[in-house]
Amino acid sequence: MISTNFIAFKSLLTKEVNRFTRIWLQTLVPPAVTMSLYFVIFGNLIGSRIGEMSGFSYMEFIVPGLIMMSVITNSYSNVASSFFSSKFQRNVEELLVAPVPTWIIIAGYVGGGVIRGLLVGFIVTILSLFFVELNIHNLAVLVVSVFLTSVLFSLGGLINAILAKSFDDISIIPNFVLTPLTYLGGVFYSLSMLPEFWQGISQANPIVYMINTFRYGFLGISDIPLMYSFAMIIGFVVILYSIAHWMISRGIGLRS
Repeated sequence: MISTNFIAFKSLLTKEVNRFTRIWLQTLVPPAVTMSLYFVIFGNLIGSRIGEMSGFSYMEFIVPGLIMMSVITNSYSNVASSFFSSKFQRNVEELLVAPVPTWIIIAGYVGGGVIRGLLVGFIVTILSLFFVELNIHNLAVLVVSVFLTSVLFSLGGLINAILAKSFDDISIIPNFVLTPLTYLGGVFYSLSMLPEFWQGISQANPIVYMINTFRYGFLGISDIPLMYSFAMIIGFVVILYSIAHWMISRGIGLRS
């Protein structure tokens, strides 16, 4: 049984990785170009006028947030588009009737999203070295935070794909929910700059915890206690996984 599940997982994961690597000019290059523009415009041009942020140059401060932003968007979009395509083409129905556990289906699709998200994050990190010297404060925090974040948003993309009824539905959440939350998640500013009321409001944004945790891994600074941030991220992962598992096992949004 273990070997059978492993073969199923490996097959799904391989399919997902091949899917986005075959069209790498569309999946890997555009995020790198976009983030390079952020580095030039916000880091060099605007950052030189802003000065320091929390004791670091503005470029050093925003780079972790920009890397995390690329990981979030690519992890989410990869799973959302891939799973919905499988649902639209009715390929997912073959998985539902096959002797494949639900958690293997989730792991296969989420694994593909994680690999793409981390790969794009790595590319953006390499590009950032042309603009700023990066120092790693805590490698373990860095790796764990980016991995959990990629898993979280891959699960979010999976749920979006399950609920979507058309390809247009895939873009609603990224455009009207994910993008605003990301920009308001502390990528370009410290929460300490905000009035106390808005600091409290910002803590309702889950992306705040991810960006601050990732920034701590690089710079050793965070607006929110590290363990509290990890607890929030893990809590969201468990909740989204439970929802995805329940929906797929019940066939919600999958069976016509």
